[in-house]
Amino acid sequence: MNNFCDTYNVSRETFLKLDHYQKSLIEWQRKFNLVSNNSIEDVWKRHFEDSAQLFELIPPTAKKLLDIGSGAGFPGMVIAIMAAERTPYLKITLIDSILKKTLYLNHVKEITGLSNVNIVNSRVENLSKQKFDVITARAVTSLKDLISYGYPLISKNGICIFPKGRSYESELLAAKKYWNFDLNTVQSKTSENGKILIISNMTKKGER
Repeated sequence: MNNFCDTYNVSRETFLKLDHYQKSLIEWQRKFNLVSNNSIEDVWKRHFEDSAQLFELIPPTAKKLLDIGSGAGFPGMVIAIMAAERTPYLKITLIDSILKKTLYLNHVKEITGLSNVNIVNSRVENLSKQKFDVITARAVTSLKDLISYGYPLISKNGICIFPKGRSYESELLAAKKYWNFDLNTVQSKTSENGKILIISNMTKKGER
């Protein structure tokens, strides 16, 4: 506990909420396929720490965050639990098209007592006309497609935070065929092959 609290600057209370979340995930995983069974053996590092590291990359001025394809809540629910203590003004929307996953997310919201998170059972394409300061997504789809989903939803000075694995360079090359964007790359704390891509100022190729 102490290592996690020190590394990610969270209180004991926040850690205990994350711990309740972890135990509920293991319980629900017995009935529903929320995450890969292989990842359950090292669930804390594979999912919780991997998500927690994104919190420090969120601008302190951000007011609205969207997590695309939230699944079992990584990274969006972990960010919401951390934000409840440290940046309570940050409102977080978790969206997933699979009903059982949003049912689980509502369960986590209830057991952790969160009031800063909104859970939506829908496809991301249905969120038109909303704008977010930060968009996150983890293990959802290719970078090219993530940018396509995020482009109409990101605010003028907003950023996208997308953790990627060893294939990130080929995904960047594919995305750059269709999109212009500024890129900042951060080394993952949980995987030596992982990178966190921070993308801003997106425009379609040929668009002025």
